[in-house]
Amino acid sequence: MDARHLQYFLGIVEHGGFSKAAAALHVAQPSLSQAMANLEADLGVSLFHRVGRGVVLSQAGAELLEPCRRVLRDLDAVREKAAALAGLGGGSVEVAAMPSPGIEPLTSLIHRFTELHPSVTVTTRAAFTPEETVDLVRSGSCELGLLGSAKPVTAPGINVLPVEEQPFVVVAAADGAFTDGAVLRPEELAGQKLIASRPGSLMRSIVDDITARSGDTEIVAVVDHRTSIIPLVLTGVGIAVLPAAWTRLARRCGLVVAALEPTAHLHVAMISLPAHLTPGAHAFLELTRTLARRRAGTGSR
Repeated sequence: MDARHLQYFLGIVEHGGFSKAAAALHVAQPSLSQAMANLEADLGVSLFHRVGRGVVLSQAGAELLEPCRRVLRDLDAVREKAAALAGLGGGSVEVAAMPSPGIEPLTSLIHRFTELHPSVTVTTRAAFTPEETVDLVRSGSCELGLLGSAKPVTAPGINVLPVEEQPFVVVAAADGAFTDGAVLRPEELAGQKLIASRPGSLMRSIVDDITARSGDTEIVAVVDHRTSIIPLVLTGVGIAVLPAAWTRLARRCGLVVAALEPTAHLHVAMISLPAHLTPGAHAFLELTRTLARRRAGTGSR
């Protein structure tokens, strides 16, 4: 079995068809089709159903996705190990990350990791829910996943490393009614205009609680992309409730940050499969473990 055939198989799945995969992989489409025919013959199963001019992944193909990804990662691990033994380094780490953990602790992790391993590339992939993060890791699309959830996450067959708990804070314009470092109760936000995410997130549930407990408080903007929130606060649209991960960035932008009490906490964790990790992913996970111990020791939240 040729490893390139496995790469071609994954390319067809990820690019949605033979023609797009052929272009992305820089291979002639007839050669790609022949490679898939050879792979199906080797495996003894059909990987795709031909429908008109397109293809649909078969049940057998779907079940072989994760093993194929694992085989290719193991081959990468052999190359990376050999490179390390030769004193070269290299390779890559793929991390799925949700928006707030993707600000912090991911920034600190990548900063330190690239200092320690400058020849290793860190690639992040966006995930927007804990379930999506778990699916990306379970399927083998990413080796590691950094997520935040309302409660400590558990997932069958997944290793979970708790990293930290982030309280929620209020982010507002510097010329507003709050001073930086203040401690606010929900009722003190009466009359404020709030920027919120869509229903279903922990952040939105806190905002809904504030609007229920504070007179004349209203939601004026609902956004899907968390990266839109700080620019909206800067332009005076309203204030926002965000996990503490955003504190440093908000202050660097000239905003004020106030603690919110009482408040829920975002439980941040790094997840991985119990199976073998590539050297780069293993090093990144160990760095995360060190960060988690340090933050637990200092009482950082």
